[in-house]
Amino acid sequence: MGFAIIIVMLFHVSLSQRSPWFGLRRMGNLGVDIFFFLSGIGLWYSWSKQQLYGRFYANRALRIYPAWLIIAGYFYLSRFTTAHPSYRLPFGGTGSATADSWIDLAGDLLFNWDFWLYDELTFWYVPATMMMYLFAPLFMQLLRKDRVFQWLTVLPLMWCIIMMYVVPVHKAVGHIEIFWSRIPVFMLGICCAEAVKQRTLLNKRAWWLVAGFFALSLWACVWLEQYRHGKFPLYTERMLYIVLAITTIMIMARVFDMLAEGKLSFVNRFFCWVGGFSLELYLVHVEFVMKPLERQHLGYWPTFFLTLAISLPIAWLIHKICTIIIDKVKIYI
Repeated sequence: MGFAIIIVMLFHVSLSQRSPWFGLRRMGNLGVDIFFFLSGIGLWYSWSKQQLYGRFYANRALRIYPAWLIIAGYFYLSRFTTAHPSYRLPFGGTGSATADSWIDLAGDLLFNWDFWLYDELTFWYVPATMMMYLFAPLFMQLLRKDRVFQWLTVLPLMWCIIMMYVVPVHKAVGHIEIFWSRIPVFMLGICCAEAVKQRTLLNKRAWWLVAGFFALSLWACVWLEQYRHGKFPLYTERMLYIVLAITTIMIMARVFDMLAEGKLSFVNRFFCWVGGFSLELYLVHVEFVMKPLERQHLGYWPTFFLTLAISLPIAWLIHKICTIIIDKVKIYI
């Protein structure tokens, strides 16, 4: 998780398409697919312990909503009060906002409905994750009954093609392609979770296959982004991301194992620490830190490192506050 959020931050910092590193920088987008795959594994662990829908959804909401309401809530409330000056924090006066604007604010605060309606991407990963959490228990229950249901993973692959090229469907839901194209890797995470839980080991001879798939998919994705960016439907590349994300996770797991002992063990501790509040870091870094810094035109690497240095303590502090809130609420559920 720590590795994934760092490469996502590298992806978010602007870089000219003329740069020879543009294609590689675009690969930071892969961090989202890594998140979804690992989330699928984590959900299987959680579901295996309890298999209670109410408790499952309550735990997911507790993990997401405190940070969401603090960070995204501040963002949307600030935007609302800017659009309707009669409402300043704290609210005062009679106000000038319409009923529709209040409904829109409520929808954004509850589940970021502007993403679903208009593909507003400010915090899109969170509502997308919430939606996947809704159907995950049903899929996991089917898998527990019969592993043949893992073939349902083919369905979202078919849906991506339908969504992109069947015109009526594309007009209706094509604007949230960024969500549809991430469902397969999430479901694959759930399908692979039992093997991870049972500590199934990959045959040593298969590592050449892993390395080959990783190299081929990485080369193809970098080439597409460097030379064909904006000229192909993104879902096609995200099919390559499935292979690239899973092989990257396997390779990074080996790398972290090798770093676990010796002088470089601090690298593992850093990524573990960052991964512990990756949600808060995701919500904080773009709108509140990176965008103001980019207006200073400092360059790619200074902007990235400053964004990281400023965002880490803020996200960590919010995570600590959210942990206190979660611990208090858990007493009553």
